[in-house]
Amino acid sequence: MSAPHAASPDAKLVTMANQIATFFASQPREDAVAGIENHIRKFWDPRMRGKIRDLVATGDDRLAPLAREAIGRLAD
Repeated sequence: MSAPHAASPDAKLVTMANQIATFFASQPREDAVAGIENHIRKFWDPRMRGKIRDLVATGDDRLAPLAREAIGRLAD
């Protein structure tokens, strides 16, 4: 049985991507986007990367702009 306030898997991925974007936000834009992309590529499994790409493709507006741009560059 799941906890009543448990976040959906999609929401968790969005939160994680936005946290990564926040970490890199102090860097110049291109460095930040590259850092986010690299982090997600190295540390997220292919299913997670696929799901977050699907969220970007459907226009999910919960993602920070830097995260959205970095995820748009992912290709497996």
